Amino acid sequence: MVAKANILERLNTDMETQNYSRYFLNAGQESITFYQQVMQQAQTALVNQFSANQKPYSGLSYQELNSLLSRTFQEVVPEKPVHVNQLMNDIGEVLLKNSIVVTNPSCIAHLHCPPLNIALAAEAIISGTNQSMDSWDQSSAATMLEEKMVNWLTQAFLQNDKADGVFTSGGTQSNFMGLLLARDRYLFKQFKWNTQKQGLPPQAHKLRIFCSKDAHFTVKQSAFLLGLGEQAVIPIETDHNHRMCLRDLDQRLREAEEQDLLPFALVATAGTTDFGSIDPLSEVARCAKKHHMWFHIDAAYGGALILSDRYQDKLKGIKLGDSITVDFHKLFYQPISCGAFLLKDQSNFKFIKQNADYLNPEDDEETGIPNLVTKSIQTTRRFDSLKLFMSLQALGREKFAEMIDYTVDLAKETAMLIKEDKELELVNVPEMNAVVFRYVNQTNSKKVDKINTFIRTSLLDKGNAILARTRVQGRVFLKLTLLNPQTTMKDIRLIINQVKKIGGEYEYNGN
Repeated sequence: MVAKANILERLNTDMETQNYSRYFLNAGQESITFYQQVMQQAQTALVNQFSANQKPYSGLSYQELNSLLSRTFQEVVPEKPVHVNQLMNDIGEVLLKNSIVVTNPSCIAHLHCPPLNIALAAEAIISGTNQSMDSWDQSSAATMLEEKMVNWLTQAFLQNDKADGVFTSGGTQSNFMGLLLARDRYLFKQFKWNTQKQGLPPQAHKLRIFCSKDAHFTVKQSAFLLGLGEQAVIPIETDHNHRMCLRDLDQRLREAEEQDLLPFALVATAGTTDFGSIDPLSEVARCAKKHHMWFHIDAAYGGALILSDRYQDKLKGIKLGDSITVDFHKLFYQPISCGAFLLKDQSNFKFIKQNADYLNPEDDEETGIPNLVTKSIQTTRRFDSLKLFMSLQALGREKFAEMIDYTVDLAKETAMLIKEDKELELVNVPEMNAVVFRYVNQTNSKKVDKINTFIRTSLLDKGNAILARTRVQGRVFLKLTLLNPQTTMKDIRLIINQVKKIGGEYEYNGN
């Protein structure tokens, strides 16, 4: 007893001496003062060293940035602490000054949006409270808000009282969940096989997933993660608008039947990565129903059109999905990461359900206590629904719709500008806000790929604009992904002129 008392006395003395409380947010005044101080310093660094940047990138090369990082932060774990003022200054000068400025109107390469200020405030609350969305006793009010948000999402997209969903890290996780549930439901219905308990059955090598050739790469990724291999994915040809070709889909399904294969999932895309194309959802849904296939819709990109008055009809048929992927860190303007997986029939969550006595015991369900881990393949999970909720509350649907509609209109006008320019070649009439084109002028066809690669690299190296590079039928093209409602036609014309100037100088110099 004496030894135990001595230990407790020493621990209490250490706590008084070390004063750990300032390092954590609590009711103590020292803690609050320190928290407010570091948060203010972080805000100042973001404003002065990041948002104030006039270019979307500093232009430093990988080698230059790596050298700067090594000189400034020589040790990852210094023996003694670095003063917070010095740390914040170094973070600003090295990291923030040389980050990609996603809010810049000329940062238009990827599905990488500028985040709303209200969502940034929400991030501070999310990190400050550090709720874990797996169990009720780790996220009480947060659990209730996520369920409220999921209910709104399922009504907006699926219009089905049996629907349910869960917030995810984004499209990769959501697409995986859709195909995981599709596989296990199919095997249970077809062969009374419990994949959760028994693993994959002998027939697994015959399972097939159908999607357009322009579907997101995570369909193939999900297939091999599910133990089926990429060979399980049958790509369907697309039409001139880069939408799934129904005729080819019918043909591939007939061939699968003749080969005694097992089609279990059909994936439609509402907003392809390169072109923003939306597959004919209603027609694809009918095909899925006819062949008794799970119909998953990847609306990670295009799902935001649900808020639009003018373009919502592009999502006609989305309510027919068995599951839907929606991302909010794209056209909902949320900080990474934030997405959702929606399920038409909530009973299908049973195929991933697990119970742990220490986390979500079965008797919690009997008393009606909600533990969201039963609907997720994640355990520890952030309170990401808060930032979407606060954004929707602070802006309202009409303002969201205005911003989304503006970007679609901007893409249409940009496409017209490119189409009328003899030095450029337009690939697509935008379905949403992605424009694919390339510089051609009088360039020898063998040099077109090389010159467009050079244009994109040159713009990035100078920090003037960030464009994406992609391939269409094996050839190099440039892509503008116009998510940012702050981008104007003036910005677009400036970028197009730079593209032509760099291309012209490249040709003139005989490269």
